[in-house]
Amino acid sequence: MSLVRKNIRTHGDTRSFTFISEEPGRRYKENVLGFADLDRKARALACRLESRGLRDRAVLLLYPEGLEFLAAFLGCLYARVIAVPAPLPDLDAGRFGRTRRIIEDADVALILTDTAHRDTLDAWLSAAGLKGRVHCLDTQAGKDTDAGDWSPPRSGPDTVAFLQYTSGSTSEPKGVMVTHGNLLANGEEIRRRIEGSPATVGVGWVPHYHDMGLVGQFLQPLYLGCRYVFTSPITFIKRPVLWLELITRYRGTITVAPNFGYELVLRRVTDRQMEGLDLSSLTVVKNGAEPVRAATLEAMAERFAPVGFRPSMWMPCYGMAETTLLITGAPLGGGPVVRDFDAGALARNEAVPANEAVPANGTAHANGTAPPGGTPANGGVRRLVSSGRPVTLDVRVVDPETRAERPERRVGEIWVRGGSVARGYWESPAETEATFRARTSTGEGTFLRTGDLGFVADGELYVTGRIKDLIIVNGRNIHAHDIEEVARAAHPAALLGAAFAIDAAIDPDLGPGPPGDAVDASREQVVIVQEVSTRAAAGTPLEEVAAAVKTRVARTFELPAVSVVLAARGSVRRTTSGKMQRRLTREAFLTGKITELAADLEPGVAGLRTARPQVDADQS
Repeated sequence: MSLVRKNIRTHGDTRSFTFISEEPGRRYKENVLGFADLDRKARALACRLESRGLRDRAVLLLYPEGLEFLAAFLGCLYARVIAVPAPLPDLDAGRFGRTRRIIEDADVALILTDTAHRDTLDAWLSAAGLKGRVHCLDTQAGKDTDAGDWSPPRSGPDTVAFLQYTSGSTSEPKGVMVTHGNLLANGEEIRRRIEGSPATVGVGWVPHYHDMGLVGQFLQPLYLGCRYVFTSPITFIKRPVLWLELITRYRGTITVAPNFGYELVLRRVTDRQMEGLDLSSLTVVKNGAEPVRAATLEAMAERFAPVGFRPSMWMPCYGMAETTLLITGAPLGGGPVVRDFDAGALARNEAVPANEAVPANGTAHANGTAPPGGTPANGGVRRLVSSGRPVTLDVRVVDPETRAERPERRVGEIWVRGGSVARGYWESPAETEATFRARTSTGEGTFLRTGDLGFVADGELYVTGRIKDLIIVNGRNIHAHDIEEVARAAHPAALLGAAFAIDAAIDPDLGPGPPGDAVDASREQVVIVQEVSTRAAAGTPLEEVAAAVKTRVARTFELPAVSVVLAARGSVRRTTSGKMQRRLTREAFLTGKITELAADLEPGVAGLRTARPQVDADQS
């Protein structure tokens, strides 16, 4: 907090946050909040919070994208109140499920919001039986408080600054306790990696309740004393070229987004919209929060080269809420490191570059690439993008079972330690102990267990997937997103897909199919829910598209049983931050909640979709 206030005193309103809001008629309005004005608003709110006796209590922040959230979040820090950023729920009761779980978990007694949403939240609290126990405070209304009455509370490196509830791509959301010390440590990690300064200009659209948005886009400008320009995710999705227009207009030097944001730009920005764009001011283009696709990096660099985009701008990175944000990133100006590895060796937890693999037929292929349908060894080629290198954090690759550290080019669980690693999960001592207090087989530690799998090659960290997303077939480890990549490449109509396994032999919830049509319980069944564009199918019967996806995946991974369901956009479940939820997609498939456009199913798989206990669609 002291560093933030120092930057505010140094720069005053010469540094600012600029929010671009969409107005009627597709017009855009520039809303500016200078650092000095932000500080005044935050101090005034801190006085209001202190008067309620909320020190070290969790307060839920439910705001639309915009400048009001910034003042509310900083006001919490100034009052030594634990901020809990969360997405503003949709206006139906079912979508409040995740919000209620956060309220219960964090023992929230106060919600901060804006005038536009106060009445809706009050009505929901009454309907949920929480009125009286949980109150709403409209931070835009009420009697003005003199910011001069505020005095800084005593805070140390171990004081909890906020709770970052995990997106829950594979589990129930948990509140990560991020301290003031964590924020300083990770702020310095990011500064050193991007070589940030007060001259940096950030441009983005990632939401404030996501760790990439909150830490990387909103808190980092306060750490550096630089300018930040942003719009809402909805505005970006409606018109992706706006992102590039803002970079052009404000001469942005850094931007960040998950991989799907760049893919959306590639799909939706037209040649005509590119006229007048100038991306040459960029020095850093971060790509993280989900698997980084080499094809996306290459396509962006090629498509936008005429308007100043350079491959050296790319900075693939890796991080998570449990480490505040950044763990590793590509060095500035070096561009991405992309390598081909033998997929068969990766299935055995070995990282063998494709040009070193011995093909099954004994014939080598140029540059280690496989011919169509062929393999350099056993299982094809997997192209991986390096997530870069750590700045100061200690990153290890460890066998998740034996806890023995693994050497270079051996796949294991990624473990991390250092100043950015958070204190643990809120009110969850057992999970904190298991996740944040791990020791290697030699007793070295403590480390954070990330739950991610990967390996190190030539000092570069490659993330291969999550432990819980592994599909094991005939003793081979296959990552779900590898199957999804192959499925997507099988036909131009294929969009986002989710791959998961069904094992009737070990899943007690799966009942037998109809008589004579039972699933083969002796083997794991791989199912792909594949979103498709009927327009891109260009008249091809969807049954043929499903068959093409099934054939490509079965041949590539030598899978004996693959089922494919084609569905419309939006069928694959995702978290509020855009991460795929394979578990919930699997649940939706089994409970018949996914509307099929076409399917090619293995015998008995269709019969597994019976009426089973439903999981809250927002549970993540």
